[in-house]
Amino acid sequence: MRRHLFPLATLVLANVALTGLMPQTALAQPAPPPERIQNLTVYGDDPCPQGEGDEIVVCARRPESERYRIPKKLREKPEPIGGPGWGSQVANMEQVQRQILPNSCSVNGSYGFTGCTAQMLSQWFAERRMQASKGEP
Repeated sequence: MRRHLFPLATLVLANVALTGLMPQTALAQPAPPPERIQNLTVYGDDPCPQGEGDEIVVCARRPESERYRIPKKLREKPEPIGGPGWGSQVANMEQVQRQILPNSCSVNGSYGFTGCTAQMLSQWFAERRMQASKGEP
């Protein structure tokens, strides 16, 4: 047990001896921090206020046109957490699959050609409604 205490005691005595030899004025003391720091945003030609005493004033200058604007962080809408809802995901999947289903007027998938006639007829009826609304015969 004494064998372990000897190196420790030697280090403690060396530390005490070294600190006793150094004058106290040689140790650098950090300057105390300023009493108050202000961060301000000024607009247009407004002057930046001067600090009083130990006070530090930091000014950021913005154009006059942004004086009454809502800050950019608050203007942006946050994205929904968890991604899009299930309803929109199902609608997207149905829209993608619509190209290969029957009556789709597509060369891909089974019976894709059957929708071409229905698509032409619906376009023809839409054109007829437009002519009727304009008053053309």
